[in-house]
This record gives sequence, C-alpha cells and structure tokens, in this order.
Amino acid sequence: MATPTDVDDPGRRPDPDPGTGGVDGRPISPGGSTPARRPADPGPPFADWVRRYRWCLDALVVYLVIRAIGILTLARFADLRDITLSKALTVWDGQWMLAIATHGYDGVPASLTDARGIHTADTAYAFFPGYPYLVGFLAKLPGVTPFGAALTLNLVLGCIAAVGAARLGMVCARLMSRRSPIGPAPERATGLFLVVLFAATPMSIVLNMAYTEAMFCALATWALIGILEKRWLLAGVMAGLCGFCRPTAAVVIGVVVLAALVSLWTGRSSTEVTGADRARAAAAIVLSPLGYLTYLGVVWAHTGSPTGWFRIQTEGWDTEFDWGVAAFNFVNEQLVNSAEVAPTATSWIVLSTLVMLGVAVWARLPWPVLLFGSLLVAQIVLSSGLMMSRPRLLLPAFVLLIPLAMALARARPVIAGLVVVPIVVGSSWFGAHMLTVFPHAM
Repeated sequence: MATPTDVDDPGRRPDPDPGTGGVDGRPISPGGSTPARRPADPGPPFADWVRRYRWCLDALVVYLVIRAIGILTLARFADLRDITLSKALTVWDGQWMLAIATHGYDGVPASLTDARGIHTADTAYAFFPGYPYLVGFLAKLPGVTPFGAALTLNLVLGCIAAVGAARLGMVCARLMSRRSPIGPAPERATGLFLVVLFAATPMSIVLNMAYTEAMFCALATWALIGILEKRWLLAGVMAGLCGFCRPTAAVVIGVVVLAALVSLWTGRSSTEVTGADRARAAAAIVLSPLGYLTYLGVVWAHTGSPTGWFRIQTEGWDTEFDWGVAAFNFVNEQLVNSAEVAPTATSWIVLSTLVMLGVAVWARLPWPVLLFGSLLVAQIVLSSGLMMSRPRLLLPAFVLLIPLAMALARARPVIAGLVVVPIVVGSSWFGAHMLTVFPHAM
C-alpha cells in the first residue's frame, strides 16, 4: 500500500501512525521538518498525548482566536450600525437555511424569495439539505433553537476544517519539500500558517454564520487528506457527504474519483498493493457521487425534470456557465467606474485568486489539491450570477494558499507577522463591512 502522503508511488507502505506529531508519525524537531528521535521515556500518558497531537491543539487555538477577532469586529460594526449580531449572522442565505431547518422544504415562508423576488414551490430546492437538516435535527434537542444549533454546528465544523487545514498543510509541505522551487518548509509551521490563512480569508466571517461554507470546507479538506494519504474510504465518504452540502461538491467528487482511478491504474502491477487496497479505492469511486446524485434525484422527483435543480438555480439566481463573461465584465466595470469599497474589493479578490492559482502551479502543489482548487475557481469565476458572492464562494480555494503558507513558515517571525497581521485585520473588517454596511446580498 502507498505511503499516506505519496500519491504517485504505489509501492511504499504507510507509516504505522499518521496521527502523531509529524505527518509520518514521528515527532518533528522544533527547528524544522526533520523528524526527531523519540525520547526513551515518553512520560505520563496525558503528556505524551499532548505532545503527539500538539499540532492539532495549536491549529484549534489559532483558528478560534482569529475567528473571535472577526466576531468581535462584526459585533462592533453591528452596534454602530444599530443591527443585532444575530441578524448579521443570519442574513441572506442564512434565512433560507434556518427556514428549511425549521419548516422543511415545503414550509418555507413565502417572504423568502429568489434573486428575482419570486417564491415558488420549487425555490427552496435550490439549497442542498445537508446543513439545514442537521441544524433542524440539533434544534429538536431540549433548549436548543435553530439559530443556536446553526452557530454551534458551524463552530464545530470550523474547528474540524481548521484541523484538516493544518494536516493538509503538513502533508503538502512534506510532498513539496524536494520538488517545489519554494524549498523545504517546516511542516508544522506550514500547517499552522495555512490555518491562519483559512481563518482569515476575505469572507471567513461566513464560517460563523448560518451558511454551508464551514461544512463544505471540513468535508472537502478531509477528502483531500484522504486522497494524499491514500485513505480511500475517508476520501469517498467525505465526498459523498459533500454531495448533500452544496453544488460545488461536484468538484470534490471529480477529484476523488480521478485520484482513485489513477491509483488503481498505477498500482495494477504492484505486488505490494493488496486486493483490499484496490477494493477501498473502488469503494471511493462508488461512494463519492452518491450524495450529489441522490439530491438531484430528489429534485427530479419534485419537479418532474432530471435537470430540475439546474433550472431552479438558473431561473432564480441567473447562475449558468458563461465562460467567465459575467465575471470579466463585472471586474472591468467595478475597477474602472465603481466608487464603492465592496465591489472594488471583490474584483481584486477575484483577480488575486487567479494569481494564487498561477503561483500554485509554479510551486508544484500536489496535483489532487491543485486540481481541486483549479476546478473550484473555474466553477465560480466562469459562471454568471451574483458577483458579490464570489469572495464567499471562493473561500474553499484557500488550499491554493499552501505555497504562501510554506513561504511564511520559512520566513523570519517578524516578516511573517508583518504579513499575517494585516491579513487578519483586513479580513475582519471586510467581513463586518459586507454584513452591516453593504446593502446587497453576498
């Protein structure tokens, strides 16, 4: 069976414990990514556990601190704008999520409409059921409201995504250490800096709202980890669950299926790839599309058309593949003529994402991660619809920031701090501005 972090080498065996301090199961020395020898006396069990999973604890602390800064900034904006914090955290699509969680698809209030201001019996089916149904389930617990369930669920999902980001950064730093022009980078530091960048993306405030971003990022990140570590059942289950979350799950599904097929093909003549290994890869191919196809089937049964969901989305939100015409026109118009902060910033975020994609190609990001980021960006940028939602929809493309995380891990602490602090401050401001000052949907 292949090493957990080597996608292209089916002839190496995995390390026995991929969950320890280093990606390969060995603790990492403080000065970098070189594995250090285990001490003769591991010490008390709890201390040993903390040492082994220190990277995980650090990721949680970093994520929670940055998100707390974002929430406090939003709370201050909301107070100055005479808006309640709870209202700010449940605007726009958040209202749909809570309505579906509370009333089901057929009981959504008619006051909730699509982008045209129209509400039909089909409109609610534009939203995938995974997140709102889970919120609705939690809201049935004693003393739990739908709002409380939505925010608590996303707090947990955000933490799972943050731990996944740390691990993904560590795995990629190891894989890229010899082949990337960036050079070797400390694995733990790369993982932590990727958590910082994930928690401080321009619209990271949505991770704490009644939206699906936290769930999608958690599932997609762990699906990528499953691919890189050749844990095919993990990858397949995460991709399958993604299909109940949102339409961009098609990207995750495609990457998992392709990676599993590549693994089966490259390992077809290897004596060290067992039948069980091949069975797990085949299972990932079968599991990955189940959630997505199931929900499309539900909408088919409701509308009577196999393309029912796509019709609802196109008619209600003008979302269709247009080869980037809408995005191109939007960016040109806003950068030349707009005097508003939000549209101008959104245009620069779209352009910056394209630059990130180019850097990721140059840095030789592992191909499954690069393919995921590329397809996600293509799906968002090459489609029409509400352009102001692009910063939010591009949030899962944080994986393209792995080269930047590696560069920050190699930099001196002062330089890294001078880069990271403005990113965190700018992200907190932008999210609060979009929710309390900018008057339109995001």
